[in-house]
Amino acid sequence: MSQLGVNVQVLPGGEIFLALDRGAIDAAEFVGPYDDEKLGLHEAANYYYYPGWWEPGATLDATVNLDAWNALPQEYQEIFKTATYEANINMLAKYDALNGVALQSLIAQGTELTPYSEEILTAAATASTAFLEDKAGQDGTFKEVYDGWKQFRKTVLDWNKVNELSFSEFINR
Repeated sequence: MSQLGVNVQVLPGGEIFLALDRGAIDAAEFVGPYDDEKLGLHEAANYYYYPGWWEPGATLDATVNLDAWNALPQEYQEIFKTATYEANINMLAKYDALNGVALQSLIAQGTELTPYSEEILTAAATASTAFLEDKAGQDGTFKEVYDGWKQFRKTVLDWNKVNELSFSEFINR
């Protein structure tokens, strides 16, 4: 974000509205329409920009001490894996449902839904890619994960264009 000229201020969720309302910050990003509406951010800002290129979707993760993990019986490890998987999928499904309703509510209350310009999105993609490539050049473990992620992302995006995007474009005609 700093490469794009943004001075990032990390604030607790409960302080974002006040900082935005008083002009201490010019813009805010929290989670998505559902949580943004609960915080009342629309009462302090007239515009809602999209897409959230820095975080297209939320995910959950769990960190477990490896020694403690290895000490667990296989059955408990599988229970833990299943529980974390279910928590993540459940959270994503709930946000998909809640965010759509909240976005319509924000718009109905006068919030202006505004896309980022092509220029901003291109600059953001360029800066993000440069950052990730630089990090991969410095850290072999990061590079291994990053290279796998890039290939996975390409495959998923190719499929998404064929399936999800084309369906969304068709159904919204």
